[in-house]
Amino acid sequence: MTLLTESSGNYSWQRPHLIKNKNKRAIIYLLAVAYIIFTFISLKIDSQRIILGLSRSQKYFADFLRPDFISRWNSIVDGILESLTMTYVATVFGIIISIPFAFGAAENISPKPIYYLSRAVIVISRSFQEVVIAIFFVVVIGFGPMAGVLTLTFSSIGFLSKLLAEEIEDIDWTQVEAVKATGASWPQLMTYAILPQILPRFIGLSVYRLDINFRASAVIGVVGAGGIGTTLNAAFDRYEFDSASAILIVMIAIVLLGELFSSFIRKKIK
Repeated sequence: MTLLTESSGNYSWQRPHLIKNKNKRAIIYLLAVAYIIFTFISLKIDSQRIILGLSRSQKYFADFLRPDFISRWNSIVDGILESLTMTYVATVFGIIISIPFAFGAAENISPKPIYYLSRAVIVISRSFQEVVIAIFFVVVIGFGPMAGVLTLTFSSIGFLSKLLAEEIEDIDWTQVEAVKATGASWPQLMTYAILPQILPRFIGLSVYRLDINFRASAVIGVVGAGGIGTTLNAAFDRYEFDSASAILIVMIAIVLLGELFSSFIRKKIK
């Protein structure tokens, strides 16, 4: 609906309000402001602690601006290699396991029981952050990269299965009908009618998940699930902020290389 208002004899367009009643709008705005004020007060923010933190941050940032690649270089290399290994293994297993769940979670090709079961697995996988999953696996199997691999694999299943299932649901069904008319079996139907339509998207999602898993490996390492995160956490615990800065720079460089690789792959498959 378009509203026209007269100004000096000319009509101008005015965006219509979601809530037409002015009094109701005013009450909603007042309630929103009151809620923000109440929330701010309930946080009990201590200005003295903020001032003290600002003074401490000068030393921390000074150390960050002087990255030390020498003192802990062996630990940095070992942590990066462990994270890369975890990332690669978890992504491969996540891709393999997610494929059947993706097909099962596509409503246009799956029976209802399989559809609901696959969707339930996807929902469970996507319900928890990597750190929560990592804590569970660390408690179950102990500290180390094995817990990290299981964490990243479990997270990859929900991510890849959901997005790939949505891609399957959006395929051009006329191609499926054409292949079906030839008397093709179900595996042939999947191979020749559905897979070619989703393959570019599937490759793009796999490369993207590889990038996500590497960044997540730094986070889950904080709780003992291996990778460069363990090295980074140790640097913070020892107040070696110059070494922590070096670790972060190496991680940023690897993520940038991964982004370039991802861009190259996407261009090739288009």
